[in-house]
Amino acid sequence: MTAPSSPETLLYASAISFRRQGLTILDAVDLTLRREEIVTLIGPNGAGKSTLLKIALGLLTPDSGEVWRAPNVRIGYVPQKLSINPALPLTVRRFITLSAAAHCGDIANEVKNALIDTGIPFLIDASVHTLSGGEWQRVLLARALLHKPTLLFLDEPAQGLDISGQDAIYALIRRIRDTTDCGILLVSHDLHLVMASSNRVLCLNHHICCTGHPEEIRHDPAYQSLFGGADLQHLALYQHHHDHEHPLCDHEHHHPSQSQHP
Repeated sequence: MTAPSSPETLLYASAISFRRQGLTILDAVDLTLRREEIVTLIGPNGAGKSTLLKIALGLLTPDSGEVWRAPNVRIGYVPQKLSINPALPLTVRRFITLSAAAHCGDIANEVKNALIDTGIPFLIDASVHTLSGGEWQRVLLARALLHKPTLLFLDEPAQGLDISGQDAIYALIRRIRDTTDCGILLVSHDLHLVMASSNRVLCLNHHICCTGHPEEIRHDPAYQSLFGGADLQHLALYQHHHDHEHPLCDHEHHHPSQSQHP
């Protein structure tokens, strides 16, 4: 596959098609991701969003089409679901360290920096089984950021959180984009926040229904048809501006007995 002409391009997928058990999951889908850009995949359940992300990541092979990733790209990934055996004693420090390569410099310092970047350095010795939902999502982000990725893949990173927790996670994701040169591919159902967090939106329902800047997408008939017209269009316009900080998790005061982490 010929490399894209723009040096800012980190990922390019062309004419991606994918079938399983006789069903078309993706049909001739194109995707481009550049540095310092958040591209968000939206669409109804079963539209192929997570499948496209996994193909872009290299976890799945398309039936047809090609994927190009920039040379020497470093990848970070937050999966949609990651459960830890509750019988396994595991601290945040140990969980993040497990993802490290055998030779990656000062791993202890890198883990601390990743937790600082995600706002939770105080959780380094906490058990992963006592974390709230918001804390767990930040730990997963810290794990993904450990090796300073140039490509960051996030599959429903705010799932299970209340509106305040979702807003805090998306604010963190925007800060990662603004303070690094990485490109972020994001799968989300949070239409009320996704427009404020994206440079471009790709509306997917097995094929590309529409794509472009959020301010363009919200007027597109295909978008309005998929997401219920005016009511959800109004939600997608939500912009959260403030001069205060949200709690670092989805509870202002965390209690282990109220853990949302599976």
